[in-house]
Amino acid sequence: MNHKVQYLDFGVAEYKHTWDRQEELMGETIQMKLDNKDAGPSSRKETPNYLIFVEHPHVYTLGKSGDEHNLLLNYIQLQAKDATFFRTNRGGDITYHGPGQIVGYPIIDLENFDIGLRQYIYNLEETIIKTIAEFGLEGSRDESATGVWLDVGKPTARKICAIGVKSSRHVTMHGFAFNVNTNLDYFQYINPCGFVDKGVTSLQKELGKEQDFEAIKKLTRQKFAEVFGAEMI
Repeated sequence: MNHKVQYLDFGVAEYKHTWDRQEELMGETIQMKLDNKDAGPSSRKETPNYLIFVEHPHVYTLGKSGDEHNLLLNYIQLQAKDATFFRTNRGGDITYHGPGQIVGYPIIDLENFDIGLRQYIYNLEETIIKTIAEFGLEGSRDESATGVWLDVGKPTARKICAIGVKSSRHVTMHGFAFNVNTNLDYFQYINPCGFVDKGVTSLQKELGKEQDFEAIKKLTRQKFAEVFGAEMI
């Protein structure tokens, strides 16, 4: 089983471009798995794993079972906010991506790591929990929703990282959105992840100052490797 994960930093990139690239990598990996079924043991190839980090321009994305009414802006208002909107094929409801946010898209063959989808999502949450713990923040899970939260069970509960994934033949795409220096005003125009009674936050807001974005990316990557038992290449 291949535990190597190729890290791809897309910098700042449009949502649709990155989505298309994910689809390509996922499709290639699935095709390789299908080819391996028909191949002899000596000719089977190791399936690859990827971790994409990217910042998107302002964009709202809706999961396949999400409710468009959770977007509180019309088309004209979206344009005024320099934002776009996409209905996607991931799980979850609506969320926001934008500058200052680490969006992570792992294209992982879960069979390489001998885990199922539930454990995979748990590991993504654990990656962020371990990352923010380096700054003295206690992240936790909410039984009613995926992602990483602060003050779960309290009126002050707030999400610092959203998670929404797709899996086909044990290969993943989409992933997590970790608020680092994110402009949280953009969350006012949606019911984040379909919730009307929970807030959102960022590392910058919690720590009271703008964070070194590249350093946080490096730390998050390290924690991902630690949690998954992966070798980053």
